[in-house]
Amino acid sequence: MQKKCKLKQRSQNERPLEYLLHLPKEYDQSSNQKWPLILFLHGRGESGIDLEIVKRQGLPKEIEEGGEFPFIIASPQCSEDSFWTKELDPLERLLSEIQANYNVDQSRIYLTGLSMGGYGTWHLAARSPETFAAIAPVCGGGEVEKAETIKDTPAWVFHGDQDDIVPIQRSKEMVEAIKKHGGDIHFTIYEGVGHDSWTETYRNPKLYEWFLQHTNRLRD
Repeated sequence: MQKKCKLKQRSQNERPLEYLLHLPKEYDQSSNQKWPLILFLHGRGESGIDLEIVKRQGLPKEIEEGGEFPFIIASPQCSEDSFWTKELDPLERLLSEIQANYNVDQSRIYLTGLSMGGYGTWHLAARSPETFAAIAPVCGGGEVEKAETIKDTPAWVFHGDQDDIVPIQRSKEMVEAIKKHGGDIHFTIYEGVGHDSWTETYRNPKLYEWFLQHTNRLRD
C-alpha cells in the first residue's frame, strides 16, 4: 500500500511536493524498531500533478503490483516544468520530514531513480554524500567533476547498452570517474536492452539485499 502525502510548505507561494509513502506491513509507529528508508525518483514520463502516474514504473509499480519490501519508501512527483536536478532542496527537506515523523534507521537511507531520476540520484548524492548508505542510479548521468565527492558512497549502476534516450556513455563516464578515485562501484550493463533498464532492476531482489548490506557509519 502507498498513501498519498504532501511535503509541508515553507510558504504559500512554494510549490507543494507530493509523494507516495510505503510503510512495511510490520511497521508500528509506537514501536522502537527502526526501518531503512529508500527515496525513489521517477523518470520524465511520470512528472505532473497526479500521483497515480508515479505508480506506472519502477519501485512504486512493484509495490502496486503486490511487492513487499522491508523499507519505508518515499516516491515524490516532479512537476512537468522542472527536473529532479532542480529540486534537490525540496528532496532534502522531504527526507528530513520523513525522518522526523517516522521510525527511520538513519544509518540505512538509500537513494535510487530511473532516467531523469537517475540524474537526480547522481546529483543529490553528490550534494549530500553524508546522507546515503548506498545509491542505485538507473540509466542516468551525473557530474564527472563531482565524482570524488561520492567515491565513498557504495553505488550500483544499471544501464541498457542499446539505450537511445540516455546513452550508456553517461553511466560509463561516472563509473570510470569514481573508480579513478578509488570508489566502491558496481556496474550492470543489460545487453540488447534499450531505455527500459529499470523493469529488470527493480524486480531483482538482489538489489534490495545489496542495499541492506550497507550502513552509513556517519549516521550510526
